[in-house]
Amino acid sequence: MTTTDTVRTARGAGAAYLGLGITGMLGFLVLRPQLFTDSPAQTLANLADQQALAHTVVALEMGIVITQALAAIWFYRLLRDVRPVAGFAVATFGLMNAAAIMASGAFMITAVTIAGDPSLVEGADAAGTVSVLATLSESSWAMGTIFFGLWLIPMGWAAITTRRFPVVLGWLLVAGGVGYVLSGLLGNGVANAPTWLAEGLAYPATVAEFWMIGYLLIVGIRPRTVTAPTRTPVKAAA
Repeated sequence: MTTTDTVRTARGAGAAYLGLGITGMLGFLVLRPQLFTDSPAQTLANLADQQALAHTVVALEMGIVITQALAAIWFYRLLRDVRPVAGFAVATFGLMNAAAIMASGAFMITAVTIAGDPSLVEGADAAGTVSVLATLSESSWAMGTIFFGLWLIPMGWAAITTRRFPVVLGWLLVAGGVGYVLSGLLGNGVANAPTWLAEGLAYPATVAEFWMIGYLLIVGIRPRTVTAPTRTPVKAAA
């Protein structure tokens, strides 16, 4: 690709990444907690009484899947010529994360549908069923956390080794990716793990992601550095 094409691809990756960040924050961090609570009865009531909000959260969940998939594809296109293994790894882990969130969305859609028409589970506890579906949705997100952490590590490695992004950003991406993986393992794979520790391990990734998004959108990617070949002087014949 030409330099112009490469910068355009980088900005495409940045735009998809920004979309992923916006849909993720709005859907998972802001709106979802307004519907899903620790009380099964309250969760059922929230979903039944706030159907518009519930469907908005479902739409945002779909938006996460779409933007994550697009970001994975654009990162592969960006990195395949300079670090093909890293590009493949970023794309693979990104798509696996999209699949995990897609499963979460399926559970969420089912919960919203049952809340709107509890007769669909006639003879069963609608509140309990919705609560189980919400738990399955959260568990899908927990598994997705592992893949999302893994996709940051090869992204950071590519930044470090190619020097086409700031090296500090590359190391921060690697540290953030490792932190995300450890956060997922501690939060879900270790009994009674401190919540503050699991959450704190994800903070470096947040800083790295916003830095990467901004760099892709504003700068794009640094041009490839070409080193002039060393010429060996020709000795005159004796």
